[in-house]
Amino acid sequence: MTMRIGLGIDMHRLEPGKICILGGVEIPAECGPAGHSDADVVLHAICDACLGAAGMDDLGSLFPDDADENRARSSSEFCLLVRARLQAAELRVRSLDITVEAEQPKLKPHRSAMRRRIAELFDLDVDRVNFKGKTGEGLGEIGRGEAIRATAVVLLG
Repeated sequence: MTMRIGLGIDMHRLEPGKICILGGVEIPAECGPAGHSDADVVLHAICDACLGAAGMDDLGSLFPDDADENRARSSSEFCLLVRARLQAAELRVRSLDITVEAEQPKLKPHRSAMRRRIAELFDLDVDRVNFKGKTGEGLGEIGRGEAIRATAVVLLG
């Protein structure tokens, strides 16, 4: 079996009153990521990691942010479409490791739900999905609570 590794990174500005969806799970928060779709930085980073490992176009090329059909679109749909592309290439996700950097919301209470949802979207056992939350320690746009960033590493086989 051929193994491939991919890295995906996504960052969005946080805005008051926006719905906060991370890892396919709605999280209660005063601010949420702003973007053309639902702005789920976690799923965006995962999709880019998968597409990169497979040698395919990136998320922005497949689902442009200026296309009306992607306005407010659920990033879970992106995951299912990426998974279908991987299957067509005879690849599947074997393992995911995700780190999210944000001051708010606190992610630990939602970690299990996000792991379960990501596992469901990519047809994985939950123990194949790792999720970590980090703060910006008051530094930069993340530390000031202005942005959220997700980094994902994927192993395909």
